[in-house]
Amino acid sequence: MFFVSDILEKAPDSYKSLLQEKVYKTLENLQISFERVLTDEAISMDDCIEINKKLDMKMVKTLFLCNNNKTEFYLFITTADKPFKSKNFSNALGISRVSFAPVELMEHILGVKVGAATVFSVLMDQENLVQVAIDNDVLLDEWYGCSDGTTTGYLKVKTNLIVNNFLTYANHIPTIIEM
Repeated sequence: MFFVSDILEKAPDSYKSLLQEKVYKTLENLQISFERVLTDEAISMDDCIEINKKLDMKMVKTLFLCNNNKTEFYLFITTADKPFKSKNFSNALGISRVSFAPVELMEHILGVKVGAATVFSVLMDQENLVQVAIDNDVLLDEWYGCSDGTTTGYLKVKTNLIVNNFLTYANHIPTIIEM
């Protein structure tokens, strides 16, 4: 059985990564309240089903993409139930075809391993290399569920606070697209 802790409303006492520490310090600085849970390692969207139930929300799907030359990067946030189609994404942004970015670049640019990509990863993007693109359907949900930068910590935050407050603070104004 997949472990999901009771709901917590405070930052961890210690951090597993620099990104995780930045996440909680930023939420505190911006006075953004959250609920969180600790879990067994969750890598796939199927792993998130129990997390969704516990936090009473829907986890978003966050993909790290790049162009063929690996010079343009995109953090695409969509609903968990939508399949990713590179052609549709590229058409929505008016860009050439993209693919999943290599693991090494994800670790280097976003500071996360596979399964932990999160909107909060932009805190590690000091050079503003990453363009954030959000599927319009994500904005329809009151709550935004995502990783805290680890594969064992998950957050529930108001969607409008992520889009309007956090991303503005992080200097990553998102492009909203229809998929």
